[in-house]
Amino acid sequence: MITLEMMPPMMFGGLVLAMLIGFPVAFTLAAVGLSFGFLAIHLGFFDLNFLQAIPGRIFGSVLSNELLLAIPFFTFMGAILERCGLAEDMLDSMGQLFGPIRGGLGYSVIIVGFILGAITGTVAAQVIAMAMISMPVMIRYGYNMRYITGVLAASGTITQLVPPSLVLIVLADQLGKSVGDMYLGAWGPSVFQIALFAGYTFLLSIFKPDHVPAVPKTALTLTGWPLWRKCLLGIIPSAVLIFVVLGTMMMGLATPTEAGAMGAVGAIVLAAIHSKEFSTTGHKILIAGVVAAGIGTMVGIFLTEGILFKIAFAVTYFAVVWICLEAVRIPALRSLIKQGYETTMRITTMVVFILIGSTCFSVVFLGVSGGVWLEHLLTSLPGGVWGFLIFINLFIFVLAFFLDFFEIAFIILPMIAPIAQKILAPVVGPDAALIWFGVMLCVNMQTSFLHPPFGFALFYLRGVAPKEVKSSDIYWGALPWIGLQLIMVALVIAFPITVTGLLDKPLNVDLNKIRIEIPEIELPPPLDFGPPPKQ
Repeated sequence: MITLEMMPPMMFGGLVLAMLIGFPVAFTLAAVGLSFGFLAIHLGFFDLNFLQAIPGRIFGSVLSNELLLAIPFFTFMGAILERCGLAEDMLDSMGQLFGPIRGGLGYSVIIVGFILGAITGTVAAQVIAMAMISMPVMIRYGYNMRYITGVLAASGTITQLVPPSLVLIVLADQLGKSVGDMYLGAWGPSVFQIALFAGYTFLLSIFKPDHVPAVPKTALTLTGWPLWRKCLLGIIPSAVLIFVVLGTMMMGLATPTEAGAMGAVGAIVLAAIHSKEFSTTGHKILIAGVVAAGIGTMVGIFLTEGILFKIAFAVTYFAVVWICLEAVRIPALRSLIKQGYETTMRITTMVVFILIGSTCFSVVFLGVSGGVWLEHLLTSLPGGVWGFLIFINLFIFVLAFFLDFFEIAFIILPMIAPIAQKILAPVVGPDAALIWFGVMLCVNMQTSFLHPPFGFALFYLRGVAPKEVKSSDIYWGALPWIGLQLIMVALVIAFPITVTGLLDKPLNVDLNKIRIEIPEIELPPPLDFGPPPKQ
């Protein structure tokens, strides 16, 4: 006889078994959830009316969730920027800037990976673009093959952590926290991660200089101001787009959805100005728009938002519309925008179906007291808070061998988030507990793209690498970088300040001691209008 206590572990085991068969995760979640739901009804654990919560949650929490509306905007932005030529220009200029020092090409890949991560948010795009551009150059100048494959794959996965990462948006939604706070919490670990990557390259340049040789100065095609100009032409537009997307969100000027919409339009503008077919008139209107935006910003900061402010931004909006129409006029960009729409539709549909499946599973799981079972299991772990964190991170690390971050976020997080809030609140406070936990898992889930045998970044790399690159070099080359990512996980666990340092500090106010004093106002005597007129 199946008891209520047996149902949660049976559901969890059934889900793992069904996913190992290889059936699509979204349909597996729904099938397992509904199957155990009907079994629970048959055994009398709840009645059929309980399952009415499933459509209510789907239409109330999934399809009407305004935060999830940001996902298609950021997906479209990444799909446009990954193919518009920005990566090629930045890698070429950064490679020539850092190339003459040992490990210079590695530094350029790491820096460009960080910048692209902040404007694209897609791992596949970064790994493929950087591998196709940088791998032949690094091979030509004698870089160690395992270092080449490792640095290219790892620098592509940093986009998981650098805002405006899709992972952070999903984590914020599932944990019930604001996207802006999740982004602020992720900045510290993402910068430290880049420092670890650069530090590893620096150590190799000292102890194994033959693995990361310098590029001969005779091989450089640009020097001096032309080189710096090319670097700035890649960095400055990217920095503007990063500010438009992230700066407006963190300053409270835009919601995540609004920031994503501005990012999608900004991606089209960036793609247009990088096109060789962009017209001279377009360049002039671009300059006028930039100048007008600068004037409008200064007026808004130092003066009142009067007619000059409105005229300046009207000119800016006209310039943006003109450049977008130029993008549609150029055949290559028109095709690029169409591909961006198709990619966005595929990813958005996948996310919605996984959310629907996970809703079916989680409603039934909670209905058979799965939350109580899971809380008892996790709170009884030895080591208290640190035992809980070590166990969860090891668990997520193993799951990442088989599941991608969407599946982990939608299946596992809703079950463990309440327990994490309860356990971690005494360490960093109730407001920052889930931000710390979410960023920690985000750092951990980077490894899902790197570790063999199912690391998608390794598959992307294998698909574009030349034939002389062995698969063994790709797999062995990834291991040191996985180690660096795990070191970053340990640092985030040991030093929560890396995440919470940029968050707003909670106000320690005793509500019982607050006094509101309203000054007395002496009112004038009432006016005497005399008796009312007789009818």
